[in-house]
Amino acid sequence: MALLPETARQVDLLVARAQAEGRGPSLALGVVRDGALAHLAVAGEQPRPDGDLQYRIGSITKTMTAVLVMQQRDAGRLALDDPLDRHLPGTPVGALTVRQLLGHASGLQREPDGGWWERAAGMDLDALLAGLTPDKIAYPPHHVYHYSNLAYGLLGAALERITGTPWIELLTDRLLTPLGMRRTTFGPGEPFARGFVVHPWHETLRSEPLTETGAMAPAGQLWSTVEDLARWAAFLADPDPALLDPATLTAMCAPVVINDLDSWTGGHGLGIELYRVGDRVYVGHGGSMPGYVAGLVVHRPTRTAVVDFANSYGLRGGHHISGLARDVLTRVLDAEPAAPAPWRPADPPAADLAELTGRWWFMGGEYEFRADPAGHLVGGQVGRPAHRFAPDGPDRWRGRSGPQDGEILTVVRDSAGAAVALDIATFLLTRTPDQAP
Repeated sequence: MALLPETARQVDLLVARAQAEGRGPSLALGVVRDGALAHLAVAGEQPRPDGDLQYRIGSITKTMTAVLVMQQRDAGRLALDDPLDRHLPGTPVGALTVRQLLGHASGLQREPDGGWWERAAGMDLDALLAGLTPDKIAYPPHHVYHYSNLAYGLLGAALERITGTPWIELLTDRLLTPLGMRRTTFGPGEPFARGFVVHPWHETLRSEPLTETGAMAPAGQLWSTVEDLARWAAFLADPDPALLDPATLTAMCAPVVINDLDSWTGGHGLGIELYRVGDRVYVGHGGSMPGYVAGLVVHRPTRTAVVDFANSYGLRGGHHISGLARDVLTRVLDAEPAAPAPWRPADPPAADLAELTGRWWFMGGEYEFRADPAGHLVGGQVGRPAHRFAPDGPDRWRGRSGPQDGEILTVVRDSAGAAVALDIATFLLTRTPDQAP
């Protein structure tokens, strides 16, 4: 569904301002809603962007590598707490776990040895592994957030060893082809935007080399377009269960570490960056490569996302490509909030569920439970967020949300078989505040 004209005008203005003040040769941004590209905003003439123009996406590549890892986890070929040595034996950092590497909680240094990304062609896997030494672990694992490209090079190597398939072939077969991302590729394909550095004093352009990353490709090699990255954003909002269990993606979006301990505005999940903006939490990732920056932010509850690119190494004047994506996403959500689903009458609940609805009490606190159309018991203390319980056997319900997730609710009955109490993980709720537990 296209944006309303006034929302589209505001988005176009934000993009035009970021390109002009940020000195970006070209800038392209897409708004994604309900699985489709809803609006394309472009600015700049070097070259004039469109939805099919390729840019480098840098570390947004990591989100795809992480999904490949989680596919292997779901298939039972690895566990998140496996040490790296189990899948990539013989390295001096083999005690680090898959979970730590995915979440940038391994303490591993940011880069492998050798020239940085624009100064050298990428090394092969043998050279990458040969350069590992024990002192590559800069911090104790899970002691502090420390972003590591090297971690994703090692995860890509582990994927290759587990599957027997090179990373790019695995990515193409398992994700890019099924999602129709034909213009997301290992190297550039015309039409693509050349990458630049903008001179700070006379605002001329210097071309950046199109280096490949070799064994570090799983950390940041890919090229993509607004149209293709919109498909990836839609997947992160609402994944195809044939490619990834939605519950797995939800787990990927839970914090492994907080990267901003002063204000808790950001964190990192399993390959996914987390951003708090007001009362909302967005997920996604930023990316940069020599001559390019890119952003991807998703608000999963509303299936709304923004992707953006520029072909310069950073933007000037306080502008930031991922910040622009977050600003646009917030503007869209504020201007066009999602309409609630229409209420429809429910079928009568099963007798054993209906019996549990209504008011309950614990330590003078009032609780209320209701039945929902899925056959779940939903409720909790009045005035606080509700919890959901799903059937788990006769007189037994299992928590499926919030602090009660995984906990057991047991129905306590009297000698006549009437439900007189709810035992939630040993906390006993009774029908009246005067009733003894």
